[in-house]
Amino acid sequence: MYKFLISYCLCVLAFAKADSQQKIVDTTKTEKLEEIVLTATRTERQLSSLPLPVTLISKKKITQSGTVRLNEILNEQTGIITVADESGFEGVQIQGISSDYILILIDGVPLVGRSAGNFDLSRLTVGNIKQIEVVKGPSSSLYGSEALGGVINIITEKPRSHQLKGDVSYRIGSFAQQDINLNINKKFNKWRVGLFANRFSSNGYDLTPDTDGQTVNPFTNYTLSSRVFYDFSDRLSLFTSARYYDQSQDADFSLDHVLYEGDSKEKEWNAHARLDHQWNERLSASYEFYYTNYKANELLQSIIDDEILSNSDFDQTLLRPEIRTNYKLSTNSTLTAGMGYQVEALDRTFFDQLVQFDSQYIYAQYDVNLNDKWNVIAGARYDNHSEYSDQFSPKLAALYQLNDFIALKGSVGYGFKAPDFRQLYFDFTNSSVGYTVLGYNVAVDKLNELQEQDQILDVVVPLSELNDPLEAESSIGYNLGGATYKKGKWNAELNLFRNDFKNLIDTRIIARKTNGQNVFSYVNYDEIYTTGFELNTGYKWNKNIRLSAGYQLLYAFDKAKEKAVKDGRVFIRDAQTNQSVAIERSEYFGLVNRSRHNANFKIFYDLKKYRSNINLRLLYRSKYGQFDTNGNGIIDSYDSSFIDGYLTANVAATKTFYNKFDLQIGANNLLNYTDNNIPTLPGIQGYLKINYQF
Repeated sequence: MYKFLISYCLCVLAFAKADSQQKIVDTTKTEKLEEIVLTATRTERQLSSLPLPVTLISKKKITQSGTVRLNEILNEQTGIITVADESGFEGVQIQGISSDYILILIDGVPLVGRSAGNFDLSRLTVGNIKQIEVVKGPSSSLYGSEALGGVINIITEKPRSHQLKGDVSYRIGSFAQQDINLNINKKFNKWRVGLFANRFSSNGYDLTPDTDGQTVNPFTNYTLSSRVFYDFSDRLSLFTSARYYDQSQDADFSLDHVLYEGDSKEKEWNAHARLDHQWNERLSASYEFYYTNYKANELLQSIIDDEILSNSDFDQTLLRPEIRTNYKLSTNSTLTAGMGYQVEALDRTFFDQLVQFDSQYIYAQYDVNLNDKWNVIAGARYDNHSEYSDQFSPKLAALYQLNDFIALKGSVGYGFKAPDFRQLYFDFTNSSVGYTVLGYNVAVDKLNELQEQDQILDVVVPLSELNDPLEAESSIGYNLGGATYKKGKWNAELNLFRNDFKNLIDTRIIARKTNGQNVFSYVNYDEIYTTGFELNTGYKWNKNIRLSAGYQLLYAFDKAKEKAVKDGRVFIRDAQTNQSVAIERSEYFGLVNRSRHNANFKIFYDLKKYRSNINLRLLYRSKYGQFDTNGNGIIDSYDSSFIDGYLTANVAATKTFYNKFDLQIGANNLLNYTDNNIPTLPGIQGYLKINYQF
């Protein structure tokens, strides 16, 4: 690795020296186009010129919608669904791919701290966001593991004015929800400084008043962040940032008519430094260092005798240095290359000791305009990891500009996700029920210990099957579509997608215990696919009214179960005849938590004469199944866990006073839809917000 690092740096210096006298104009940078995307290619690219499916959410859209957390604004985008897991955390689903496989970035660096693979998006405030970029489909060719299904990059604002600029806002809403922001930016000669603070709190709510405890308990969290830029010269600049997040939430749980109470705490901090060097007009390089730490603790005690039901700790760190270069081979082509080293560690309850992974990676991407009509991007990444086999992740994308109004685009790429700490090192026994879950790498040793303690009745899986390493999950994703637009009037984009997964990791029974319960571990066996299409449209009715609409059709199935249904090997018992009846293919609904149809419609009305605007956003999600209730292993038409399709409406109206004060009033879930099985929909949620800009 170190030899390669030295060679890489020498190549950078060689390119710099060779091209020090050459001048090539970077048209992308000089034009300063408005809709610039960084995430899809790690270079500045105009959104409309990208051959990849990308969603760009601007600060203006975030502000007008009145959203305050990341999960809220993402849920309003076509093809993006936020789904709550068993703990109530909301993760994101893209093209039917769950949160486990979506990489979350802030300013291009990853966040850690997932609950059973799910990243809680409500941890992230949108108060100081410049824009959000969502790349759909496999992105491991640039970002490695966890980018199997896509990437969400949150890009913060950069101070640009010598005058002190910023805003302070206060929002109060239903359930005593309060959101307070302070955002300050200023440029001092070569320095640029940005400071941001947020406080977010709620009294929570209860959708099931007949049972002990609340659906969402009271909480308070704080986010503090700073961004400092220093320009050594026109060619050399330094960016540093630090972010701190702290949340405290009440916790309660009822077991055998005994109420347990306590609290849960989360702390997170990130430190990021990047040195950007423009060696010459052809070559630029970034030298980056990043460290993050996420901690969580939950304590539950009986209110009767202080008996501790749960006392769990979670402490994860990530350290990553990276070098990245962009070299302009000509006015029409750019070569992007990078390499890095990553160390990740986790110390948590149910692990015997601190567990650490390390990996090295290198990637390259060639972006070329073959002529006025063709743009092609080809890239690949190689990952060497301490705990699983090496991964090679290629990707190819192309755009063809048919005419001034129509562009065709397509891409194919490979994505992967490494086995996580839990799947490899977990050692958990449920104290109340008695079952055990063991990580793959510790399963054999832990089974031997349980056998010595006479807790094992029989082992149902040959231990030899646990000797080969657990494989990384992988997918090949295809996207094909086109876009058409009339500048300043309308636009439409269609994208057909298909994602084929293999080696998905799931639990299986490896032994039976003498108490009648099972011992579970993990195994590679599932193969699934998601396919469908997305349609996005926008229309400017006149200078005041803008309309947009989006629709996604999704099919998501387990290949093995789909074949079993087609072969007539999956049954349901007929309640009238008490006979087993084979399930028809049309009765197999698909994977859990996947809706066949998702749609949105938005109307924005600007009353510029009165310095006001109002918008209405309608979101529809068709029915979906939560789990198998009849024991045949699939979600079918006879299961009773379906959530019926529902429509939610969000509205916001804003009025500006004296050019500095914004008063906003709004309501989410205006139609007052509730369902006890959807903890994130407590009914109508009204709010009032005042913002002062300076």
